[in-house]
Amino acid sequence: MRETAVRYYTDTIRQFGATARGVDWNSEESQVLRFAQLLRLSEETAGVSVIDYGCGYGAFVDYLRSIDRQWKYTGFDISESMIDHARAVHGSDPATAFTTDSDALEPADYTIASGLFNVKQDHPASAWQEYALATLDMMNRLSLRGFAFNMLSTYSDPGKRRNDLFYAEPGFFFDHCKRRFAPRVALLHDYPLFEFTILVRK
Repeated sequence: MRETAVRYYTDTIRQFGATARGVDWNSEESQVLRFAQLLRLSEETAGVSVIDYGCGYGAFVDYLRSIDRQWKYTGFDISESMIDHARAVHGSDPATAFTTDSDALEPADYTIASGLFNVKQDHPASAWQEYALATLDMMNRLSLRGFAFNMLSTYSDPGKRRNDLFYAEPGFFFDHCKRRFAPRVALLHDYPLFEFTILVRK
């Protein structure tokens, strides 16, 4: 699954560059809307560290800076091409770091993942769900105070779904996070995209 994901996103970033299309989003507007939901995890403006798990070219850095969040940021992505673009765009910011080595990640206050679980390609949905659950375990271990992620929703219009995308049951993932990770869990499904966001606060 990692190998197919690397090939997929390496192709998108090479084709579209450091843009929303480069990480397979339809528009920058929808990308920013997703970031806003994830950031409901915390309202702190400074003194906070965050891991962007599956960071792409680091667009979340731009969003943080645009709303004056002076967070210490670490971006992780398995695609070397994504990280190369991220360093080219954000490498001069002393509060940012990027890596393709998951073993090099040190725990942070928060971890976020935007779009990480969407593109399953040809993998069976059941196998992709297991991959997502294992990744959430990793995010939990890396997060001192909480984490947040988004997923496409099974409440999406069936006629608009794509076979290469993974559509998750919101209630299942809410229950999983509530039982496994922390008692304070929020499910956000009230913004105008065919997806949901889950916030886990420890």
